[in-house]
Amino acid sequence: MTRRIAIATPLALAAAAPGLADLLSSKEPLTWVFSGDSITHGAAHTYGGRSYSEHFAERLRWEMRRSRDIVINTGISGDRLPRMLADIHWRVLRFEPKVVSLMFGMNDCLAGPAGRETFANTLVTCWEKLEAKGIRVVLHTPNLIHYPADPARQDLLAYVDLIRKFASDNPVLLVDHYEHWMKSRKSAYELLMLLADGAIHPNQFGHIELARETFRRLGIDDPQSRTGRLFVP
Repeated sequence: MTRRIAIATPLALAAAAPGLADLLSSKEPLTWVFSGDSITHGAAHTYGGRSYSEHFAERLRWEMRRSRDIVINTGISGDRLPRMLADIHWRVLRFEPKVVSLMFGMNDCLAGPAGRETFANTLVTCWEKLEAKGIRVVLHTPNLIHYPADPARQDLLAYVDLIRKFASDNPVLLVDHYEHWMKSRKSAYELLMLLADGAIHPNQFGHIELARETFRRLGIDDPQSRTGRLFVP
C-alpha cells in the first residue's frame, strides 16, 4: 500500500495564511513556539490524548514532511498574558522561533471589565517585542465555554473581541476558535461533547477541533490525512 502524505499547495497557503505562506513553502527548518494557559498546556483534561500543539506537530513534521521543524509548547496552566510577557525571554525568545502561537484570555477575563485595558495593552507590548525580533505571530481566540458552569468568566467574549480587534489592526494571523465553535456547536449538548470539565477545558476531541481550525486557517488542512480523519463526536 502506498502511504499518502498530505502536503499543502502554495496556492492554499497563500490564500489562507499570506503572512506565513513563504515560511511554510520554504525548505528551511522552522522553530514554532506555542504559548498560553492550561488549554495550550494540554495537561490533565485530554485524558492522555494529544493537545492541539501536538496534533500540529504531527501534521507539520510527519504529514507535511517538515521533519526538521521544531514545535515547542510553553503553555502553563492558570497563566495570564501579563505573566507570560514578564517571562517572555524564558518562555519564547530563548528558542529563537520563527513563529509564535499565542492563546490567552481564558484566565485574563476573570478580571472582568476592569482588566480589559490591561489585557489589550499587554497584547500590544507582547506583539511589539516579537515583531522587533522578526517573529511571525499566530493569535488564537479561546474556545467557546459552557457559561452556566463558569459564571466567573462571563466577560470572556469581551476579551475575545479585544483579540479580534488587535488582529484586524495588525499583521497577525487570527485563528478564531470561539467563532468556529459558536457556528459548529448548535446546542449545549454538542458543546459539552468537546469539554472535559463541562465548563471551559477542551477534552481530547476539543483539542482535535482546535488543531483542525488552526490547520484550516494556515491553509494546511487535509480531510484525507490521518490528522484530518481523527474522530470528533
